[in-house]
Amino acid sequence: MRKLNQSGPMSRVRLLALPLVLLSLSACVQTTRPAVEPEAAKVDPSIASMYAAIDDGGNLIPAVDAAGIEAKNVRQLVDYQTKEPPGTIVVDPYARFLYLVMENGKAMRYGVGVAKAGLEFVGEADIARKAQWPGWTPTPNMIKRDPERYEPLAKGLPGGIKNPLGARALYLYKGGQDTLYRIHGTNEPWSIGKSVSSGCIRMLNQDIIDLHRRVPKGSRVVVLGPEQSGKGEI
Repeated sequence: MRKLNQSGPMSRVRLLALPLVLLSLSACVQTTRPAVEPEAAKVDPSIASMYAAIDDGGNLIPAVDAAGIEAKNVRQLVDYQTKEPPGTIVVDPYARFLYLVMENGKAMRYGVGVAKAGLEFVGEADIARKAQWPGWTPTPNMIKRDPERYEPLAKGLPGGIKNPLGARALYLYKGGQDTLYRIHGTNEPWSIGKSVSSGCIRMLNQDIIDLHRRVPKGSRVVVLGPEQSGKGEI
C-alpha cells in the first residue's frame, strides 16, 4: 500500500491555518486589563485647611470634606458692588450667599443654607448680640408647626456640638426688638446651599467662626428680597 504524502496540498493548508487557530484560542482565554481606577478628586490644600477640624474650647468641630463642598460655596473674596459701607453684612437668600462688604469693591462671600419658602425675613437689622456655642430654644411657632419634633426641646438645648445653632450665632434685632432671625453655624453641613432651615441663615461652623470674629456688635445686616438678588456680584 502506498504511503500517503504528508507534504501534500492539504497538509500545507493545515499548517497555514494553525496560527489562526492558535490566535483564536488565545482570544478565548485572554483577560481584559482592569480599567484604571479614576483618581480621587484633588482638593486644594488651602481649602482643606480652611475647613479642617477645630478644637474650640473643648468642643471638637469635625472637618468638612472639602471635596464635597461646591466651589461656589467655599469662603472666598469676590468683586462686589454695593452702596453699603464696609462692615455691612448682605444676605442674598435667593442666591444662597452671605457677603461681608469690604474695602475697594470687595466682599468676603460665604455659602449659606436658607429658610424654607414662607419663613424668610427681608429688610434691615442690627447685630445686637453675639454668642459662642449658643443655647437654643424652639419658638412657639416652631413647636406649633412641628410639635413632634420640637415639643421635647421646649425647655431649650444647651450649647454644644449637637446644638442646631452650631459654634456661633449672631442675633438680629430691628428697632430694639428681636426679629428671631439668626445667622448661625450648623451641625448639618450638607444643608449649605439648600433651602431647609426654619427661618435663619446657616453657615458651616468654620465659616461662622470666621464671620463672628470679623464683625462687632452693632453691625448692620441687609437681607435682600427677590428683586435685589444677584445684582451686587460682578
